[in-house]
Amino acid sequence: MSNKPELLVTVSSMEELRRLAEAGADAFLVGEERYGMRMPGEFTREDVAEAAAYVHAQGKRIYAAVNNLMTNDVLDELPAYIAALRDAGVDGVEFGDPSVLAVVREVAPEMALHWNAEMTSTNSSTANYWGRKGATRAVLARELNMDEITGMMDKMQVEAQVQVHGMTNIYHSKRQLVQSYMEHQGRPVSGDLGLQRGLFLIEAERRDEKFPIYEDSNGTHIMSSEDICILEDLHLLMEAGVQSFKIEGILKSTAYNEAVVCAYRQAIDAYAADPDRYEFDEEWLDEVRRLQDPERELGFGFFYKEQVY
Repeated sequence: MSNKPELLVTVSSMEELRRLAEAGADAFLVGEERYGMRMPGEFTREDVAEAAAYVHAQGKRIYAAVNNLMTNDVLDELPAYIAALRDAGVDGVEFGDPSVLAVVREVAPEMALHWNAEMTSTNSSTANYWGRKGATRAVLARELNMDEITGMMDKMQVEAQVQVHGMTNIYHSKRQLVQSYMEHQGRPVSGDLGLQRGLFLIEAERRDEKFPIYEDSNGTHIMSSEDICILEDLHLLMEAGVQSFKIEGILKSTAYNEAVVCAYRQAIDAYAADPDRYEFDEEWLDEVRRLQDPERELGFGFFYKEQVY
């Protein structure tokens, strides 16, 4: 295999970035809450510049999440923000709003554009449409199953990115739903309702499942009750030619993310060394399972679910 797929991770801090780089990650996704959605930590423009210098010295890449729902007030700030990312040395921008694409093409035309429209990126034709507009990569919907992903690869004219591990967002609202609910209950809201609060939802019918929920300046986010883990069948995605594998590190410890990166690094390297003799090794997941939250299962997500449209 001449070209290994990229192993991309989200990071919450420079310390985590360094540790995950040493563990074998190839690329890193960072962001600022005002412009990016659901980042595990805040990276200022100065932080991004420091991170870019560090990863480039190791021949790795850094991308910025500019995938927020853009409002008019943010639009006015976009050119300066994109220029700052360009000057910092960012290799690419993840976007969903066409306004971001337009600004990048004007201010930083050398910067790669990764189209991420969440659940709407479900087919090669739409991905290729954004490719003709300037995108070089499409982040495929988490709702696609294995056959749908592998079956579209020979029709893709842009790179494909697939999430292979971690939790996923299942609901988003611009409204402050947790705060509104607590106030309705007559319970005063005190402190931050963000990532560090540890809030979760429980459904009446499935009381053994916990759905993490948090609020930030972008609204309310509800996350999945399980973690995707497709390591066992990662070779199917490599065989199909998927170019980038994403590990979602939000709401996870650095030690956990480190173990996940190590596991996927071993699988990617083993397959690249000899695809014909490749075999999945259960021991690659030992440390991940040891650190896995006992209240969260490792599962295949939508990879093996029949889709009914």
